Amino acid sequence: MTATPTDALLVQAILAAGGAAVLPDLIRHLRTALHDSTIQVHAAFNEPQSMFYAYLHLAERRQLEPSVAASLGATLKNKWPALQNLRVSRLEKMLDKQGASATTPAVFHYVVEMDPEAGWMPELSNWYDTEHMPGLALVPGCVRASRYLNHDHGPLSLACYDLVTQETLGSPPWLAIRETEWSSRMRPRFSNTIRTMFDVMTKANR
Repeated sequence: MTATPTDALLVQAILAAGGAAVLPDLIRHLRTALHDSTIQVHAAFNEPQSMFYAYLHLAERRQLEPSVAASLGATLKNKWPALQNLRVSRLEKMLDKQGASATTPAVFHYVVEMDPEAGWMPELSNWYDTEHMPGLALVPGCVRASRYLNHDHGPLSLACYDLVTQETLGSPPWLAIRETEWSSRMRPRFSNTIRTMFDVMTKANR
């Protein structure tokens, strides 16, 4: 395995019963985990599934070896046994669009993870980057839309939406973008699809 272009590290875990109590200390640790004060940590939690995601955004893209993610994962697993199914992945940012509600703090973080069917990655990327995500970013209630490739763990593609309300997903402008002819052709080409709605962990709840 070789170094890959990396814009963020993604920490994913399921918390054992009562494990949510460790999250404030965990997030504080992640801010200094790579000994880089420029890293920005954005954390989100899905309470019904006890699912935790934290993005460690690098100030600029770097070529990172897989050992960087593996070492961070080993440290976290040793320090916080409540973190189950722990994975640390290198993410490469493919798209980043400021949303129509960019000046409003995000309350929810919605992630669509998927693997493209064989041979469909080029068109899926074109659809995501030229129609789908730019269109969804313009919907009122969307703070930011970003897409990443996961270089270490599947699914390969992560489409991430920071939202003001969950109802944004069912709003007429959002549904209009989801129901275009191109979208109808692309969505059946998703495999291993995971859709998750998280609460954004603000400074107040850390």
